[in-house]
Amino acid sequence: MDTNKIHLSSSPHFSFKMKTQYIMAAVLIALLPEAIAGIVFFGWRALLTILVSVASCVLFEYLFQKATKQKVMISNLSAAVTGLLLALVCPPTIPWWMVVIGSACAIIIAKGLFGGIGSNVFNPALTGRAVLFISFPSVMGARWLEPHTVDAISSATVLSSLKSGAVDSIDYLQYFLGNRAGCIGETSILLILISFIFLLAARIIDWRAPLTMVLTVVLGAFISGLAKSGSLSGAGNEVLINLLTGGLLFGATFMVTDYATTPVTKPGRTRKALCSVF
Repeated sequence: MDTNKIHLSSSPHFSFKMKTQYIMAAVLIALLPEAIAGIVFFGWRALLTILVSVASCVLFEYLFQKATKQKVMISNLSAAVTGLLLALVCPPTIPWWMVVIGSACAIIIAKGLFGGIGSNVFNPALTGRAVLFISFPSVMGARWLEPHTVDAISSATVLSSLKSGAVDSIDYLQYFLGNRAGCIGETSILLILISFIFLLAARIIDWRAPLTMVLTVVLGAFISGLAKSGSLSGAGNEVLINLLTGGLLFGATFMVTDYATTPVTKPGRTRKALCSVF
């Protein structure tokens, strides 16, 4: 045998002890509190969005893998995770057919065309949301549903209150608990923190990227608030409001920790989090 030969093989070049199905099941369990709270707060519209999104993602993955003569792998639950993530970052008032479009973009374009699970360069759920936001901005960000109501109204979110300067009207406790207008799964800071602790304890995610992302935003908000108000209390208020947006902590817990788009090295995860902010 020629010992000078270099034997190469395709990726992956290392493996985890945990199976993909186990990891995805853990993420689904972590997302359940946000999903249930979204249904409680926003009613049947949130439930419909969640059901349509999950079913569409699973169906599109099945059809794509069948059409491309690949092994059908919907049993690994990755499509279900994508569908639930997509639903939770959408407003409860979104029409069901838009959810189907977002699911198709997430599964076929962001995931399937790049080679499937582990080969995508963008987070599928965020890609689907980005397509929906660009295509239907008035639906995705103009009108919001107040909890326990039926009709969508132009209700203020944390960011819109911050932009208008009406920060004194914010009920911090209710915003922390999630009893406010917003995306289905992003309103409750308490539940997102519980999900983060669960995923951390189950060794599904690493703390470096989420913590770096949040601390970077906190530092930026503190400097911005200090520059605008000239006082430490104003800077602290700015930090608190940014933390209460929901989207920041949800993204730090479920998006920046995405396995396929997360660097292998620990310093790389920190740099990814910084890039996510900037």
